[in-house]
Amino acid sequence: MTIKPIKNNYLITLFLLKYFLSVLILLSYSSPVWADIEKPIKPNFEHASQCIKIVRTLERYHYLEKKLDDNMSSIIFDRYLKRLDPGKLLFTREDIQSLKKYQSQLDDDLKRGSLTIAFKIFNLYMERSRQRLEYISSMIPTWEKNFDFSKNDSMIIDNDVRKWEPDSKALYSLWRNDLKNHIITMILDDQENASITETLDKTYSSRLKRLLQTNSNDIFQIFMNSVTMAFDPHTQFFPPRASEDFDIHMSLSLEGIGAVLQNEYEYTKVVRLIPKGPADKSNLLMPGDKIIGVGQGETGEIKDTIGQRIDDVVKLIRGPRNTVVRLKIIPAKKSNSTRTIKIKRDQVKLEEQSAKKNIITLDHNNHPLKIGVIEIPNFYIDFNAFYRGDKDYKSTTKDVKKLLVELKNENIDGLIIDLRDNGGGSLKEANELTGLFLKSGPTVQIRTKYRITRLYDDDPTIEYSGPLIVLINRMSASASEIFAGAIKDYHRGVIVGTRSFGKGTVQELQPLGKGKLKLTSAKFYRVSGKSTQNLGIVPDLSYPQLYKIEDTGESSLEGALPWDTTIKTSYKAYRSLQLMNEKLDTGYQKRSLKDPGVTYLKKRIEIASKINSQTSISLNLDARKSEKKLFEQSELDVENNYLISIGKAPIEKFDPETTKINDFKEIMMNQTHLVMADFIELSHDFDFSW
Repeated sequence: MTIKPIKNNYLITLFLLKYFLSVLILLSYSSPVWADIEKPIKPNFEHASQCIKIVRTLERYHYLEKKLDDNMSSIIFDRYLKRLDPGKLLFTREDIQSLKKYQSQLDDDLKRGSLTIAFKIFNLYMERSRQRLEYISSMIPTWEKNFDFSKNDSMIIDNDVRKWEPDSKALYSLWRNDLKNHIITMILDDQENASITETLDKTYSSRLKRLLQTNSNDIFQIFMNSVTMAFDPHTQFFPPRASEDFDIHMSLSLEGIGAVLQNEYEYTKVVRLIPKGPADKSNLLMPGDKIIGVGQGETGEIKDTIGQRIDDVVKLIRGPRNTVVRLKIIPAKKSNSTRTIKIKRDQVKLEEQSAKKNIITLDHNNHPLKIGVIEIPNFYIDFNAFYRGDKDYKSTTKDVKKLLVELKNENIDGLIIDLRDNGGGSLKEANELTGLFLKSGPTVQIRTKYRITRLYDDDPTIEYSGPLIVLINRMSASASEIFAGAIKDYHRGVIVGTRSFGKGTVQELQPLGKGKLKLTSAKFYRVSGKSTQNLGIVPDLSYPQLYKIEDTGESSLEGALPWDTTIKTSYKAYRSLQLMNEKLDTGYQKRSLKDPGVTYLKKRIEIASKINSQTSISLNLDARKSEKKLFEQSELDVENNYLISIGKAPIEKFDPETTKINDFKEIMMNQTHLVMADFIELSHDFDFSW
């Protein structure tokens, strides 16, 4: 059996993971719905045929060659319930027992395209959601009388610790406590009682409106992604709109007006404008403005968008370049009036997600140094432009190459590539970017079910041959790990930061007619034969870990593929950097003992760890006030100790809304500058040009 050729190879990005959970998050936290339960939502005919196509594609092309059987059916069943009710706020133990009769039937249903059980479970979710919303809403007007905030009640807040409530009575008690906790949080934020009532009413009303817009396509997407993720956490179904957003994310361009939007109750609110986009250039639309209507062209009817789904509003606003869209808005600075504006659509370049450079100058042992920094948010490429043959297509490697020329013209002494929070992207770009720093040779190995292939840098040109540091953290994933792993194996540079995410799988896109399927078809391995899967890239020089390893990264995901190795490929490495790494680490450790930034960072990690370790929370108002006071005093002490240590004035009060928390990333970047300064000093006799 041969693998069907796929045009584009992609690696998952954290952006995508968040995107595909977005509909689910909306449903899970938007409680629920006064839907007409006598008219449950049903699948349509297209869903059946698409379901069969997805299942056949998964069984044929997925890397693990899993077959849908009773065991897989049980896994899908559990994943589906967890996606619908992750906080165990809606289903009871009785519900779960009742539903278990379907646990081993899903595989047979999926093979013939039957979604009856999946939709039946979802409609039960809708019913439980309706009950929860009605109950909470009935308590809102009289919450001051309903709750005794002096009682020593508590509530489990850790979803892994919380169990399904045994019956409806216990579930109502949980809902009551959930509302009580919500109110306590608002009281602690110094909201007046009348404001609390108004906010709660608006919140649950808007959640109701959004959920009433739930349709069969939403349910199909949620269920099918429960199916795909039973194969592995990075195999996902893209409905058409998600597929479009994926292309935008990879190419960093779209056709529209360049505005980032979000729901605010029944309105669509402008959060920010994309720099140099049509909306930004027009000076007609501002952050905070609310869009209440959209019209096409100079004279088209303006459609009311109040209460509409955000994706429907976005669809109306996007459109071909050089066409006009009219927006009816409530201006942020004049909320008692409306006005209509016209904006001509154009291509919007998402430049803030492109690679960018910076130059740091510092004095090290009486030697002035210039350190170049290139931040790469993700590995992007405009595949459409690439396959059209456009010479000036947008890509990470092209952008970084230009930045390197500019930095070399500035005569930098060393270079830092910042891959922190870079969730990955294009495999092609990971390979080509690595080639900018190597003479030639393999950069990564890819193992499918049938063979091992290798990607090579065939261009002997080295764009930069000086001291190189690659900065990573726990959120550096996939393509970031390919690049960092190759630099590490070739001894081309020093890897600093914290252990990376550990995503060592390759995904491909299969067209489905309507939508696409992104499935895991291979694993990638470093040229040394080591996988990055689960373990990630271990830095040569380690910084304090901001993220709890067991709660983040690939190893925390259900169904993640295991770590393994393959054969080492032939490659020519530079001479060992082991002694260099030891000296750099010694220098860093000495500095960190006295460095106020590192001390500050460790203290803040300690506070965060204490908070995150809580599995329950008190529902006694006085107890919560005391906890808040202690927490804010701890925060204030940590902030002031740091401010004083760097010669700044202390602050009198810690206000989480206005107090600027010192930037973790900036502190560790400052440390990396000093590591690079040591690196430059130690590498005068070290030749990186081969």
